[in-house]
Amino acid sequence: MQHLGYCSNILSSFNRKSMSLRPFHVAFPVTDLAATRNFYETLLGCSIGRTSDRWIDFNFFGHQITAHLAPSATGTPTNPVDGKNVPVQHWGVILEMNEWQILADRLTQQGIEFIIKPYTRFKGEVGEQATMFFLDPSGNALEFKAFAQDEAIFAR
Repeated sequence: MQHLGYCSNILSSFNRKSMSLRPFHVAFPVTDLAATRNFYETLLGCSIGRTSDRWIDFNFFGHQITAHLAPSATGTPTNPVDGKNVPVQHWGVILEMNEWQILADRLTQQGIEFIIKPYTRFKGEVGEQATMFFLDPSGNALEFKAFAQDEAIFAR
């Protein structure tokens, strides 16, 4: 695969946009959702976004972190989200929608093997977002996403 220069192009774009930082997204495995919620919400003061019986979104100082229940983390644990097996441990960047589309098109043209192909979830709802998952060369799961409205990143 040829060097695409996408991250450096985004960095140049970032510098031109008066240094406005985009929120990051990180997901991580936990063994107890109640204890995790108590720690992040009560101790650290993080507000809660969307939740399920398997995961919780937190507003971590303006960034989105997601705790996924994975009581026995062997191999690559996944949780079902929208009928897809989402890797519990993954990280990525929340891009602007047009930047996300450019990246999705570029990765598709380069023949990247997606874990979850680019698609839009929560279509027409609060929290509508485009997302895609793929692995880096070391097998780390990456998610790149973009929200229809940034104000909905932490919406319930």
